[in-house]
Amino acid sequence: MAPMTRSRADHNGNVNDLTVTYYTQRASAGLIISEAINISEQALGSPFTPGIYTAEQIDAWKKVTKAVHETGGLIYAQLWHTGRVGHSIDKNGVLPVAPSAIAIQGQQHFTSQGPKQYETPRALETAEIKQIVQDYKQAAANAIEAGFDGVELHAAFGYLPNQFLVESANHRSDEYGGSIENRCRFVSEIMQEMVDAIGENKVAIKLSPSIPFNAIIDSNPTALYTHLIAQLDKMPLAYIHLMNPMFPIDNLPQYPKDVIGTFGTLTRHLVMANGGYSKNTGEQELEKGIAKMISFGALFLANPDLPKRFELNSALNHPDRATMYGGGEKGYTDYPFLGE
Repeated sequence: MAPMTRSRADHNGNVNDLTVTYYTQRASAGLIISEAINISEQALGSPFTPGIYTAEQIDAWKKVTKAVHETGGLIYAQLWHTGRVGHSIDKNGVLPVAPSAIAIQGQQHFTSQGPKQYETPRALETAEIKQIVQDYKQAAANAIEAGFDGVELHAAFGYLPNQFLVESANHRSDEYGGSIENRCRFVSEIMQEMVDAIGENKVAIKLSPSIPFNAIIDSNPTALYTHLIAQLDKMPLAYIHLMNPMFPIDNLPQYPKDVIGTFGTLTRHLVMANGGYSKNTGEQELEKGIAKMISFGALFLANPDLPKRFELNSALNHPDRATMYGGGEKGYTDYPFLGE
């Protein structure tokens, strides 16, 4: 089950009993990857998203992981720092931070006061970057304390790690900017620190090499991600989670359309493929022999018993887009199981 952004926590970033129900309903997944979880107060980008940096937040997640384990499931925590994908309205008036003071153009951000234009973020000092690396390390340790089986770094879809990787968001001149090696340093350091914190084969990463969303553009993504994956191959990771293109990229000819074929072949790690798969296209992807796992997002949201439905070739519930990100039980825990 793929990670999916959720704004269903309380004002303090604590998940509730509905969250326990939601994940327990879906524990038949081979592996659940949680919704994106803020690693610190600074990491928060959207209102009502959960955290894992206070004792109260950790205790709330313990209820989720315990219930999933008791139902026979496995669950990883997806660790999140949104960087410039946020707004001061929901950050106590504090500007979002980023590798460089470059605003996202052509999009608006979802805030507690409705859609807003993106602000120009504050560029991080070098020492602050090193502190964020340590925040990820602490969050990984907190996730294990909360009962998660491992962690996944959200380095995709234009959030902070992704911002460091690409030229459009990173104009730095220190050790974290300029060359491909320098732009990959932030992600590599985070991954190594998390491995050191929680051990081998418990740390994973999600990448979206061909997704320009959130103003993420690079002139040579193939060279960039080839270098990054080579760095990651030096570490004992659980898997690499690769997202397919989810937006039109015809005007970006440098962006590979076959992400799994281009990048999945470069790693010794288990490859998980993500992005718009059905049962049939997922099977076809597995038959190619590169990806060993397929993750499903919206299909799992709408079908808590998705593996059983695949097994029986049953009809699928359709996700309600209007209730996908926030609200109560409607469109969250009230999707029917087979036979209901």
